[in-house]
Amino acid sequence: MIEILLIGIGSGNPEHLTLEAIKALRTAELILIPVKGADKSDLADVRRQMVAEFATSPQTRVVEFAMPRRDTGNPDYLAGVEQWHEMVAAAWRTEIVSHATGDCRVALLVWGDPSLYDSTLRISARLAEQLPVNVRVIPGITSLQALTAAHGIPLNEIGDSVAITTGRQLRDHGWPADIDTLAVMLDGECSFQAVSSVTDASIWWGAYLGLPQEMVLSGPLTDTGPKIIAARSQARARHGWIMDVYILRREP
Repeated sequence: MIEILLIGIGSGNPEHLTLEAIKALRTAELILIPVKGADKSDLADVRRQMVAEFATSPQTRVVEFAMPRRDTGNPDYLAGVEQWHEMVAAAWRTEIVSHATGDCRVALLVWGDPSLYDSTLRISARLAEQLPVNVRVIPGITSLQALTAAHGIPLNEIGDSVAITTGRQLRDHGWPADIDTLAVMLDGECSFQAVSSVTDASIWWGAYLGLPQEMVLSGPLTDTGPKIIAARSQARARHGWIMDVYILRREP
């Protein structure tokens, strides 16, 4: 039986690792690091840094593999994601079969937490159809936790509801009725522009949270939205990648 350790690593700050995550890294016999190309080498570097610092067992093998790319041009979004998941599961299987021997603990370092808008658990389920694996999740700090901490705000107001959604949903369906606070993830297109007519809305935005290049902006959406668009574009051009998240809240 192969044990798959899905270790939440927060936003990439080594100090976001929990004690449980560090212990799990130290027991892993094989650690898989996805590489997403030269333009996103920083993402692999963060994982390498954590492995070098905390995976102290001399028996641990670290294997890097090329992360399959999702076909973003597929007009059928769900079909494109399903195809991508299948490709990633196949890549995992190839590396595990090539490098794991007998019963083995295999670790993958997952941004944020594996449970929140992340596909690692779904990919693991596909892998389980091909290999005898047992999946264990080590929770991590989510981007929403890092965002609220950076701004020093609570996620919800007293007695109010919160919806966690995506940029795609915000663009396609607008602000959900009877929801005062929206946490928006996976948004590469500044989809808050779709609700810019909501005049009583405020936004709290953050990128590279917990990392040296951290950026945060907040204020009324009508004033702050354009500033975020400009800052995001400049940061992406400078670093070659960006991870960001934001909260929208109606504030009468």
